[in-house]
Amino acid sequence: MTEAVSKPWPAMSIAEAHAILTAPGARFETEDLVIRGVKTRVFKNAPPTTRAIFEMGRAFGPDRTFIVYEDERASYEAFARATLTLAADLAAKGVKKGDRVAIIMRNLPEWVAAFHAAAMLGAVVTPLNAWWTGPELEYGLVDSGAKIAILDHERYERMGEHIAACRALEHLYVTRSPAGFTADKTSRLEDLIGATNDWAKLPDRSMPAVPLVADDDAAICYTSGTTGKPKGAILTHRNITTNVMSGAITQARRFLRRGETPPVPDPSVQRTTLLVVPLFHVTGLCSNLGPLMSTGGKLVLMHKWDAEKALGLIERERVNQTGGVPTIAWQLIEHPDRAKYDLSSLEGVSYGGAPSAPELVRLIREVFPNAAPGNAWGMTETSATFTGHAGEDYENRPWSCGVPNPTGEVMVIDPASPWPGRVLAPGEVGELCARGPQVVRGYWNKPEATAAAFHDGWVRTGDLASIDADGFVTISDRAKDMLIRGGENIYCVEVENVLYEHPSVMDAALIGRPHRTLGEEPVAVVALSPGTAATEQELRDLVKSKLAAFKVPVAVHFWPEMLPRNANGKILKTDLKKALLAEAVA
Repeated sequence: MTEAVSKPWPAMSIAEAHAILTAPGARFETEDLVIRGVKTRVFKNAPPTTRAIFEMGRAFGPDRTFIVYEDERASYEAFARATLTLAADLAAKGVKKGDRVAIIMRNLPEWVAAFHAAAMLGAVVTPLNAWWTGPELEYGLVDSGAKIAILDHERYERMGEHIAACRALEHLYVTRSPAGFTADKTSRLEDLIGATNDWAKLPDRSMPAVPLVADDDAAICYTSGTTGKPKGAILTHRNITTNVMSGAITQARRFLRRGETPPVPDPSVQRTTLLVVPLFHVTGLCSNLGPLMSTGGKLVLMHKWDAEKALGLIERERVNQTGGVPTIAWQLIEHPDRAKYDLSSLEGVSYGGAPSAPELVRLIREVFPNAAPGNAWGMTETSATFTGHAGEDYENRPWSCGVPNPTGEVMVIDPASPWPGRVLAPGEVGELCARGPQVVRGYWNKPEATAAAFHDGWVRTGDLASIDADGFVTISDRAKDMLIRGGENIYCVEVENVLYEHPSVMDAALIGRPHRTLGEEPVAVVALSPGTAATEQELRDLVKSKLAAFKVPVAVHFWPEMLPRNANGKILKTDLKKALLAEAVA
């Protein structure tokens, strides 16, 4: 990482930096297009489709490692051959443009091959949550009308009797299954493409001749909401490929804000990402996979988070970038054996999807001196990251989740007002709305939900936020999670950040407990770092010393491990409430 220079910070405003980066002829040049009747600013040089990203990756050839999973490795060329082989077989089974192809598996090399094989045929790839139960997976397959499912053996067994209820399914590919495994309308994926280490031996094949354009449907990603049935957000190719530019421009903007010229990317230098978030979620698919492939990066996969295993992989693979949710950063920092590993390759530790304490920003700089901390905000409906910042911008505003890239717009409206809503002034808290080429076109087969959430290219996010005079967004809370105690609003993130200041607190959530006269009252649930201790009164006193009395939790419950989260990294407060209710009844 380039050392900071002794110049006034910042050297220029966000608007000035964006004007330089998006000027005609610049790497991030923008143009205005009309998309679904809405004038939209887009990156002129973004890859038009996910197939273009595949081709950009393949250009790095057989001598550059693409995927690492445990002891398995595949080069870019080997991956391309496996993908094209699967694409040819999908086409032979009748998959055509617009058909839904579901992927149901944990983070495996086959996941990436399955996605690109289906996408290059024009199919609408439908990644389903690998942690869902059999009935939940049945819902996703039936709701999407998936024609083909590509799944690992564990998920196949979990589906069991539910497969018969998915009447649109015509064929299943199962990977990591025992030798000799057979089932009706089912084939072993290894029988077609072999094991990861053998992909290089597959024959070369030509690309499918299927016309694709940027605004074709590319994927259906199910929301990870905490209430009601998940909704399938329809992502276009443009939604996904915009991420290739938005992450890079965040880093380029850092240098301009420091008064330096952004470095020109050197394609001969490979960067390595340790991916610990699921590929089936938009963060893994859009924010990580596409940008990495387009630049020839190395993708190191973990299918289940384990802090010590991650430390070993960072050392072994010389990982440059990792992250996911704040708890991951906390566990890397506080692991008792951290000093045993060489972590000097780390240049970035970033996260989103959950609130993060300002103290974490300082610790990342202290523990990983070569790494710039980063934070971002996004949702399934914005195809992952929509705002972000890193380095000095984040250090100077650790409470913020950054600014949109130059193609994105944000505004805050009065959540109680009908659309188009009353736009609030800088600093006022209201419902965050977002518009730009990353906003999905709607929900699959949910016209009423689509009409309620999407208006003139804008999506009403349901997040409570404020925007300061410089354009930086600060998330206060999910609107439905905000507590109202006797008429007083309590933004959960405010209390949670104070709890995170305690050196023993690794994870924290504030939830509401019903109260006869106040409506609800705040209760904290915390997980402590291994080998540390804290008392309920100690944590309540900490909050009392920082915040108004009505915000102090009336009780603190200690959770034995990381708090439960959905695929987006958001803490499942409904699960916590159910667990505490069951405990009270018992």
